[in-house]
Amino acid sequence: MDRLSRLKEFLATNPHDAFSRHALALEYIKLGQEEQARVEFEAILRDNPDQVGTYYHLGKLLERAGEKTSALLIYQQGILQAKAAGDTHSARELLAAAEWLVDD
Repeated sequence: MDRLSRLKEFLATNPHDAFSRHALALEYIKLGQEEQARVEFEAILRDNPDQVGTYYHLGKLLERAGEKTSALLIYQQGILQAKAAGDTHSARELLAAAEWLVDD
């Protein structure tokens, strides 16, 4: 069984496991299936908005899709979540990504 199948199987029994869902989204990206990755990232943030790393990955995916306004909004939401969690490192990374996008 390949990695994608294993992750899907695990999520079938644990549908709210954010870590496995994140791994599945990254696997989709690796396979060039970015729309499926987007669905997974959005599901993570809908169920677990405190998953700060997901904002960065979703933002980058949206940038690649040419959706700069949506990417900027995701980065801004992630910055707020990171600050609320006291995660200054992630907040700085998201701020840098947002600034780079605006300057581009």
